Amino acid sequence: MSVLVVVEHDRGEMADASLEAFAFAGDLGAQLGVDVEALLIGASAGALADACAAHGAVTVHHTDHEALVDYGPEAYGFVVAAAVESLSPAAVVASGTDRGNEVLASAAARLDLPFVANCLSVTAESWEVTRVQWGGSLNEVAHLESATPVLSVAPHAVTSNPPADGSSASVQTLDVDLPDSVVATMIQDRIVLSEGVTLATAPVVVGGGRGVGSAEGFDVLEALAGRLGGVVGCSRAVTNNGWRPHSDQVGQTGTRIAPQLYIACGISGAIQHWVGAKAAKKILAINTDPAANMVVKADYAIIGDLFEVLPAITAEL
Repeated sequence: MSVLVVVEHDRGEMADASLEAFAFAGDLGAQLGVDVEALLIGASAGALADACAAHGAVTVHHTDHEALVDYGPEAYGFVVAAAVESLSPAAVVASGTDRGNEVLASAAARLDLPFVANCLSVTAESWEVTRVQWGGSLNEVAHLESATPVLSVAPHAVTSNPPADGSSASVQTLDVDLPDSVVATMIQDRIVLSEGVTLATAPVVVGGGRGVGSAEGFDVLEALAGRLGGVVGCSRAVTNNGWRPHSDQVGQTGTRIAPQLYIACGISGAIQHWVGAKAAKKILAINTDPAANMVVKADYAIIGDLFEVLPAITAEL
């Protein structure tokens, strides 16, 4: 038996969230006394076997099919369900991204198994699971009863492990016959809206809230973010006012970030925003209100006018 990790990738490029899933699976496997194995789906995924081995997989199962040229939720779910029936793993783990949750939900439905999404931790002896609920505003502790636990890992809940040099894994082909009904919804084409560093992956995020005052006020944030090699984010109040697009929003109903540094400028720190930013390694708050929630929770704070502070930082850099 093993803990089976369903590897998320995009046309052969492994998602960073899958590395967190491997770390989570490694801990679970140690509790159960079993190895970690990986499931790769699609022709382009075959090249990821070495990366899976470097992050703890001792066996890599690869499923290829002429229909699996790109992602399809039903097809991927069908493959995972077939893998569970064939391999009988002790547990199945995937990243708690939109895609990871979608695939595991589909597979669990086919297998008639419960699915626990967005887990923070699990105790295998009693199958006590702590998971994120209500968009991150509370954690739920539950006991899972299942022949095969199916779990996704909440984004940024665990830290991925560095790759182990020289690791190797046995690669085995897993043949799955896909019925036409499960390949009805497949990605056919893509349009690139933006390239480069994104809000979700940026090492530095400079966020602005209502205190920025206007769309033009974000110019000083853009200048600092550009100097630091980061990107600009914002709070919901900003998007509600039409100063920035929703794609820039950090929070429960926006993007969850985990940069090395988050600089929160003129942001009060409502719970919905904090949920999206709390995974940052360090937070610097810049605000005129020393009692603001973001200031109180931040690692560092500057009490002052952001339009004086930010240009001074940028000039110093």
